Amino acid sequence: MAHYYAGIDLGTTATKAVVFNQKGDVLYQVSREYPMYHPQPEWSTQNPQDLLTASKDCIEDILARFEVRFISFSAAMQSLILVDEQHQALTDCMIWADNRAADIADNLKQNATGQRFYDISGIPIHSFSPMTKIAWLKEHEPALLASAHKLISAKEYIWYHLTHEYTIDTTLASGTGLMDIHSLQWSEEILNYLSIQKTQLSIIVKSTHRAYCKQYGLELVSGGGDGILANLGSGAITPDKMALTIGTSGAVRVVSNQPFIDAQMRTQCYHLYGTEYLKLGAVNNGAVVLQWLKNNILESTETYQELFEKASKVPVGSEGLLFVPYILGERAPIWDAKAKGLMIGLDMQHTQGHIIRASMEGILFGLKQIAEVLVPQKEKLSNMTLMVSGGFAKSNFWLQMTADIFQMKVEVSNTIESSAWGAVLLGFQSFEMEYHNDIKNEIVFYPNTQYNHVYQQGFERFKNVYMQFLNIAIT
Repeated sequence: MAHYYAGIDLGTTATKAVVFNQKGDVLYQVSREYPMYHPQPEWSTQNPQDLLTASKDCIEDILARFEVRFISFSAAMQSLILVDEQHQALTDCMIWADNRAADIADNLKQNATGQRFYDISGIPIHSFSPMTKIAWLKEHEPALLASAHKLISAKEYIWYHLTHEYTIDTTLASGTGLMDIHSLQWSEEILNYLSIQKTQLSIIVKSTHRAYCKQYGLELVSGGGDGILANLGSGAITPDKMALTIGTSGAVRVVSNQPFIDAQMRTQCYHLYGTEYLKLGAVNNGAVVLQWLKNNILESTETYQELFEKASKVPVGSEGLLFVPYILGERAPIWDAKAKGLMIGLDMQHTQGHIIRASMEGILFGLKQIAEVLVPQKEKLSNMTLMVSGGFAKSNFWLQMTADIFQMKVEVSNTIESSAWGAVLLGFQSFEMEYHNDIKNEIVFYPNTQYNHVYQQGFERFKNVYMQFLNIAIT
């Protein structure tokens, strides 16, 4: 019997396959990148065939090296592909960053129907959600929408081509804005509003659902959404822990034993498994901000580590330079797809290092703002442990900055591939295998209290400056 297990992480910029042993040690990983397209302003798409090819390449790579017991999936959320009866894509894959539905979302958000849909689904009315993307298609491409055999995510597209079944796990379904978060079924009310049929959607299944893949001769496990599985994989599944992930985008997540609906529509709620849910806020502007800064503004060939070295020489607070990093619009907590980035306080003393550091601080300020919404009690929040994952966890400099800005203890799990490991843990559950999810957090960062005052001042400026700018822009 094979004692190797694989997690496939279908990300925004690449698909990654990670092979683990039963203890969660990473034995091997491989990735395949693919491009993002912007055929029109506010559009962000990918080629479905690119995604399928990348996934198969990764699977074939690991199977050539390891005899794995199963492969379980983690996937980026809020994507949409229309397919025909021959199961071929009718559209490109619209990803979470696609803002073409911004006007439709803004109008719906302002009326009682939008509030009602949020109360049902737990998903804010915003252009990131498949629900608003479908509303856009209803208005602009009604014939295409009506003719579509299925309306599915990137993961469902790949799953069908591997298993020949259309299913979606509850975690991904709860991110669509189409599912009733209370009943874990498609909402007839929302589907009727969009003029789509339940038969156009996949069947909702548990995250432990399995299907046999004849092409590769092994069982596949449905798994779940990447951010949700990051909680599971990092061990952030108790009330005293908060998960923080920064990849291309970013998110803050806390476990809840019931659906969480925010009166101001600032948060999302996803199903985890059983009676467990996640309340969370996700941002568009994670490490993609640094990628943009490096390639488009600084036009630098330096490595990120070299850029971080410049930032580390700048005092905390970037000597008054504040960056609000809304270069892709923003989701939580402001939910403004038309939001723009702001750099405040720039003067002659500032250098590349200041701009880099201010960008890193701005990304963390945005995530801390979400943390305060999820856990408004300051003392309770400060006593929680921040469990981190994502590419940023490879930088000790950024991790220490996180501890200092949040003023919380930060722990890094023994594998930063927490989404893929979370998927494998669901595979263990599916096969009823005994396992011990002993997360060994060998790297711990404690907050420097002497920096709290400077960062708190910067954080208060951050929270106030965007609303002030918005009021000026409106008037």
